[in-house]
Amino acid sequence: MTTAMNRSNHSDSDTDDLGTVISMRDEGTEEVSARLLASAARLSRNAMTEIDWSLPMDPTKYGCSPEWSSLYGTEYWDELTEEQRISVTRHEFASIMCIGIWFEMILQEMVVRDQYLGDYHGSEFQFALVEIADECRHSIMFAKASEKMVGTSYKPKRIVGKLGRLFKATAKNEVAYAGILVAEEVLDVFQRGCMRDERVLDFIRTVNEIHVLEESRHMKFAREEVRESVKGIGWARRQFSALVIAMGAYMIVTSLVQKKAYADAGLDADRARREMLGNAHFHSMIRSSCTHLMEFLDEVGLLTRPAMRYYRKAFML
Repeated sequence: MTTAMNRSNHSDSDTDDLGTVISMRDEGTEEVSARLLASAARLSRNAMTEIDWSLPMDPTKYGCSPEWSSLYGTEYWDELTEEQRISVTRHEFASIMCIGIWFEMILQEMVVRDQYLGDYHGSEFQFALVEIADECRHSIMFAKASEKMVGTSYKPKRIVGKLGRLFKATAKNEVAYAGILVAEEVLDVFQRGCMRDERVLDFIRTVNEIHVLEESRHMKFAREEVRESVKGIGWARRQFSALVIAMGAYMIVTSLVQKKAYADAGLDADRARREMLGNAHFHSMIRSSCTHLMEFLDEVGLLTRPAMRYYRKAFML
């Protein structure tokens, strides 16, 4: 299946309802925020009421499209039974959702800190609060979904958790919002590739659809914040910001599928990890998910040579 490769160009347009195109070239953060507030009022959804969490899971359905498994295309994948393949995709996507919760906690703190003593009557301030509310609901949704699918909670490595704590306490301006954009863009393409795949569990497809819908607004907001932040900045700050963003991106992307997920799926975790690291297909899928992100970072002057080294290490370039 090739749906994972199909995506509209986010450098010029975005969708607020999985179909309606919103101009990416609005006049500024305040104008964009006003439009996003109106979109959120019309189109926000709630997984707690929309999904019947009591329904049994179809044992024949995957946790994500097989093509998005980190082992797809490897010799190990070819050796697995269909039951094992289903199990590993469920544990992989549970890991991705749990890492998503971790980063959404970071995101919420950065946005709250950025808007502290902001213009309470302004659209930018009000949409920032909408985004925080969305992320709270998304985190609950991911928690419920991973619990239902595999019953296991995954967290980043201890050192990554500590670095994330430092990042959320210090990142601001273009570093904070570009960091937010990195996490959202990568997961967005993954979920777009899975949400219409009938081989995937129905409730997971709904989770993906809700997240894609609402994150399209968050990504647009983040891009406008980055554009505003980089206006007129000097060479040294640009170089520093680009490097910190890339280091954050490396931590996020390399943490998505935790080694424990392979073990919980009943696989040889060491072998699975080795095969994932050498899996050209998986690396290609990651690069495809980062195409428009890299174009945007280049557009705003945040794709520097030192930064590119980290993106390549994470298979994002």
